[in-house]
Amino acid sequence: MHLFTTNLALNAGAGFLVGDMIFSLVMFIILLALLRKFAWGPLMNMMKEREDHIANEIDTAEKNRQDAERMTKEAQEELKNARQDAQTIIEDAKKAGKEQQQEIVEQARAESERIKESARQDIENEKEKAIQALQDKVASLSVQIASKVIEKELSEQDQEKLINEYIQELGEER
Repeated sequence: MHLFTTNLALNAGAGFLVGDMIFSLVMFIILLALLRKFAWGPLMNMMKEREDHIANEIDTAEKNRQDAERMTKEAQEELKNARQDAQTIIEDAKKAGKEQQQEIVEQARAESERIKESARQDIENEKEKAIQALQDKVASLSVQIASKVIEKELSEQDQEKLINEYIQELGEER
């Protein structure tokens, strides 16, 4: 009996094990189905959303990098243009300065010539005045001397005629 009991125990144990295994397998399949429906789907959706988010972040970063490169190129171009404009302004200022310098020098020369001419004219006028004053003085002195010398020999009309002739001679010599 012992053999029979042992065999029954083995059969009961084997049956129990097969039933448990089938039950465990069915439960595992149900668990997998539930996990797939309630955990795997949302997990995959989360992973897909995360993947999409990362892809969007990469696209945004690439777009930002391209924008930054474009802006850098634009800034460099604007800086280059600004330098060219500054150089042009400097060159124009130098040119204007030289032109203004030449204009000032020309004005100074013209003013100098005008002053010289004015001085010459003033000298000439003063010379004429001095000559006229000298002629008048000489005429006056000549008349006085002549009148003393020939006071009794010449008439007053003869004296005036003689003075006028003398003044004319002085004017022609000049």
